[in-house]
Amino acid sequence: MEVLEFLDDSGQVLVKREPDKGSLEIKWGSQLTVRESQEAVFFRDGMALDVFGPGRHILQTQNIPLISKWVTRFGYGPTSPFRAEVVFVGKKLFPNLKWGTKEPILFRDKDLEMIRLRAYGSFSIQVKDTMLFVNKVVGTMGLFTTQSIEDYLRGMIVSKLNVVLSRILTSVFDIPASMDQLNTLMRVELFTDFVGLGLSMHDLYVHAISLPDEVQQKIDTKSGMNVLGNLDQYMKLKIADSLGDAAKSGGGMGDGLGLGAGLGMGMALPNMIQQNMQPVSGSSVALKLKELKELLDLDAITQDEFDKKKQELLKQL
Repeated sequence: MEVLEFLDDSGQVLVKREPDKGSLEIKWGSQLTVRESQEAVFFRDGMALDVFGPGRHILQTQNIPLISKWVTRFGYGPTSPFRAEVVFVGKKLFPNLKWGTKEPILFRDKDLEMIRLRAYGSFSIQVKDTMLFVNKVVGTMGLFTTQSIEDYLRGMIVSKLNVVLSRILTSVFDIPASMDQLNTLMRVELFTDFVGLGLSMHDLYVHAISLPDEVQQKIDTKSGMNVLGNLDQYMKLKIADSLGDAAKSGGGMGDGLGLGAGLGMGMALPNMIQQNMQPVSGSSVALKLKELKELLDLDAITQDEFDKKKQELLKQL
């Protein structure tokens, strides 16, 4: 007896047609085996006649009453072949499919104005309506995998991302606090579209939303300046650390004098840094560069800050 069955070793096959090549002939009385994670659609003359659930089925008029008159009319015997095909549909969950923006999407940010964002994440799907999915999406394809539909679904997800971002966000700085809400709204927005394809979305996650490199650099620079905003407190902390180190070394009178000089220099450092971070006005570029170098040697500013200010000063020559 001919046995029709399909085992998916890759775990990525949504639909497999049997027979997949040659003449579409199935012997009358063949055995059809459908696994728990599958359903099978029986086709004859290009028409979907019935859906078989998990179990063992014998292809006879008792199981397929819609073709009883057709078989009788042509007088086929109990083992005569007839032109038909069976489409196996995977009903299991297909997890961890990837989505992402091929091109940046435009977003109006209240703080950064118009910026371009990129995003990526994952989602999981499951075939909900077997007949609808086969007839509307798969068509006449003999093998249909998750890769065959991922691009199409990715386009749907990115399209809805534009809508949801504009609805719940006014600034990209609110993204971390809004990530759970974003994931939920994305699933709600895509529910109807997936149902229309015979699919259900089990989950969808936005893993990250990223800014252009140049925008990120500006944010990092601003954050660094905010960190150095209270230079007076910063320098007092540095001086206190220096005093503690000097006390541990147990210096004498000479050390005390040196410490006093260091203390005076420490008190002057905040003013020196603030003056040198301002645009040049009245002082020569050479003098400013010299003062900046002294600050760098004292570890009061970083090498990056020194190089950046140096370039600004040299442009004014």
